[in-house]
Amino acid sequence: MKIARAETEAARVACFAVRRAVFIEEQGIPEAEEWDAADATCTHYLAAGDGCPMGTARLIARDGEAKIGRVAVMADARGTGLGRALMLHVLEDARAAGFGTAVLESQVSVIGFYERLGFVAEGPEYDDGSGILHRLMRCPLA
Repeated sequence: MKIARAETEAARVACFAVRRAVFIEEQGIPEAEEWDAADATCTHYLAAGDGCPMGTARLIARDGEAKIGRVAVMADARGTGLGRALMLHVLEDARAAGFGTAVLESQVSVIGFYERLGFVAEGPEYDDGSGILHRLMRCPLA
């Protein structure tokens, strides 16, 4: 499995294909909710194996923090450690870029996954517009 920044148009297209499969097709999130202006300027990450895109995430510098989002792993790669490896890669990249804190908006059903990576949930559950409950989570990087 290779995890790297998606620095080419083809790699970004592969990231978007994973997000479409996981969020739009599998979870039923409306297309208008999935794509936003940040996609043009953020750092995308792609996890691929045997030439197939298997996972993705993105990082946005926001208010001095590394905001991680759109973390998605294809159904047949879940439970393999890919999601953990992807997140560790993104967190290390954020740390190397000088960020002291990472934040994300976790779907409530996967809060435990992020807690095992050092994130702590804050505040109440909320619907981010997708129809799926989320919670804000924060992780120190120092």
